[in-house]
Amino acid sequence: MPLDPQAKRIIDATNALGLPPVEQMTPAEARESMRTRTAALGPVEEVPRVEDHQVPVDGGHVTVRCYTPAGGGPFPALVFFHGGGWVIGDLYTHDGICRSLANAAACVVASVDYRLAPEHTYPVAAEDAFAATRWIAQHGSRLGVDSRRLAVGGDSAGGNLAAAVTLMARDRGGPSLALQALIYPVTQHGFDTRSYEEHADGYLLTRTGMRWFWDHYLRRPEDGRQPYASPLLAPALDGLPPALVITAEYDPLCDEGEAYAARLREAGVPVTLTRYPGMIHGFFRMINLVDKARAARDEVAAALRKTFA
Repeated sequence: MPLDPQAKRIIDATNALGLPPVEQMTPAEARESMRTRTAALGPVEEVPRVEDHQVPVDGGHVTVRCYTPAGGGPFPALVFFHGGGWVIGDLYTHDGICRSLANAAACVVASVDYRLAPEHTYPVAAEDAFAATRWIAQHGSRLGVDSRRLAVGGDSAGGNLAAAVTLMARDRGGPSLALQALIYPVTQHGFDTRSYEEHADGYLLTRTGMRWFWDHYLRRPEDGRQPYASPLLAPALDGLPPALVITAEYDPLCDEGEAYAARLREAGVPVTLTRYPGMIHGFFRMINLVDKARAARDEVAAALRKTFA
């Protein structure tokens, strides 16, 4: 399918800003750029309660922001990890989509402000993500969460972390997870798939940009072969929770997300895979601007509601 007209408008508007590509920025500059561009995503929804919690992790604490919907708890919960190549992004950049998911799915969304690279290289983000998930499972009553009904999810690098958390939970004896919602996830340290070849440039996320993100995330290149960095390379994927995998047609990461869905299915994991035609990487946050972003939000919310029913 041709590039969606709404996606093209996003690309044109972004290019008109005249910003340098991410690989020409420092991490600090790239973080500020993403925060600035987040304001263009439009207004956010009201949620009855938003609370921050400090969660202990190895070497410090991370913030978990809990969005609680209307109604009586305890609620099921989605533990959400934001995208941004493990280098950029934060609670603010994904505030809008977390609010919308909490309302649409009628669940608590617990957004994890994991520590970023290059200040904290692999495996810090993955370990933070797992520690936060385990803490939420252990403190459900304090959070108004039913710890028996937990899911994990995230977009891009956040999808990578969500996949890693499911592997870690299986390998380390819990917590039990009911669903993994992976939105155009990074699943391997590699840049030679067909979607990388066909969409290397021109669609906001580029192959050169992804190399920059990976170079900042990994302490050394060989870490990219570790399963918690590249879930697609995990020797076994059995025993993992059901998966919803969303990909975008004009995304360099499209093929690796779909390859991961295929490997999960081969391992006996129930999988729903949806490729959004005409879409670009990053569209999921654009619920005020792109019709298919709202459709994807609704698909994730419906999967959560069905899982938690």
